[in-house]
Amino acid sequence: MKTIKLLSLSVLFAVAACTTTSGGKKQENNDADDTGGGKTTGGNGGGTTVARAENVPPINQKAQRLFEDANKAYTACKGNPKCNWDDVRSKYALAYDADGHLAEAVYNQGVIAARQGKKEEAAELYERARSIKPSLHQAAENLAVMKENAGDEAGAVAMYQEVLTAYPDDAGSRARLAEINRRKGDYEKAITLAKEALFREPKNLQAYKTLMQCYYEQKQLSMAKLVALRASKIEENDPEIFFTLGMINLTEKDVSKARANFKKAVEVKPDYLAAHLQLARIALQQENYPAAEESIRHILQADGKNAEAMVDLGVALKGMGQFDKAMEAYEQAQKLKPDLGAIYLNKGLVLLAKNEPEKAIELFKVYLGRQPENADSANQGIADAEKILKEREDAKKAEEEAKKMEEEAKKAEEEAKKMENAQKEEELKKQQEGAKSDKKDEKKAEAAPGDKGAKPPPEKKEEKAPPPSAPAKKEEPKKEDKPAAKPAPAPAAKKGDEPDDAM
Repeated sequence: MKTIKLLSLSVLFAVAACTTTSGGKKQENNDADDTGGGKTTGGNGGGTTVARAENVPPINQKAQRLFEDANKAYTACKGNPKCNWDDVRSKYALAYDADGHLAEAVYNQGVIAARQGKKEEAAELYERARSIKPSLHQAAENLAVMKENAGDEAGAVAMYQEVLTAYPDDAGSRARLAEINRRKGDYEKAITLAKEALFREPKNLQAYKTLMQCYYEQKQLSMAKLVALRASKIEENDPEIFFTLGMINLTEKDVSKARANFKKAVEVKPDYLAAHLQLARIALQQENYPAAEESIRHILQADGKNAEAMVDLGVALKGMGQFDKAMEAYEQAQKLKPDLGAIYLNKGLVLLAKNEPEKAIELFKVYLGRQPENADSANQGIADAEKILKEREDAKKAEEEAKKMEEEAKKAEEEAKKMENAQKEEELKKQQEGAKSDKKDEKKAEAAPGDKGAKPPPEKKEEKAPPPSAPAKKEEPKKEDKPAAKPAPAPAAKKGDEPDDAM
């Protein structure tokens, strides 16, 4: 971490201009933190324990009082995101106006300008402070930091060496040179310079963090943790310490602790892109796509032209089923960085999910042409796409076969109906012909010879059966013939009566 120091009459304030990597780019960190420093001599603001002897007149009391008021305003402002830094800067300007020898007031205006992103203005103020007080080597260090952040590493190294030539015991320049050597991979030299810086300044945070990084990158995880613990005692809320601890946790496969440390890093410094990047990767691995999108949005807010982050955003959107939005993210990434192979792989995966295997295969082949060393995902994608095509072809054949069978069955059914109808017509025809034949026979029978005038035989009357309720008459047995009985004598006629007529 490269720091820019804010000078006080009694204490040095360090305003960090740290570079961290996210997608290969350096990001500036303008958070302020307190660090120990030497007291000034003669009332001026030299701020270093070892300084070249200079004939600098004492700073008047009014300027000293205004300068301390400005430092208090700075301390109050650094934790307030809504702070008006222009007001703080104007307080330093008043202190300088009270005494033109107060180079520290000019220097601190440069620190605030750098914090506000006004780099050219900051550089001019640092140069002006050096011209007022050549022994103010912190101005040279901060100019070197700005060169380093701008990518001019050779120019930065030259300025750090210049400071060490004039001030051999300066710890800050040693710590920064140690960090440059670490990034180059010269761990032995980096560790040596960091230890030399700590020998001269035991609370030099940059030296501790460089040592921590060296041990981590050399896989000496226990040593890295120990140094991180010591560094956290100097500054308990430094985002880079949390970040490095998170990377150590990832190496140890402790994802839960890693995520917690990365979260602490972004809580301390919301625009810490390296930590957001790791949080996004963890979330994507855990398929926590909303959390991944949140972290990626932070990265893109700071760096809208980060093609890699745009691809990761597409992956998160695809995971949430937002295929069209995912394709839009990939298209934007392709405009930013057409040679990025991951774009074509992920576009192919989206098309595969949208059931467009032919186009997906084309993109997988483009990816293989750009990144043949990472062929597994693309080959698997091609296999999946070909499987879909085969299933689609098989389904088409089955459909055609089913359609053919249906047509044949329909045709057979129609033929059967025709035969049935023909049979019915034939039977009806036979019935009609039989009816005609019967009528002819009847007519012939009526017209036969000898039968003219013949009366039809009388119809036999059917005997009526007795009603079922009437009892049948019993036949009496026949009596044998007996001689007829004599008739009884007629009674004597009474007088006066006339004789009856003979029976």
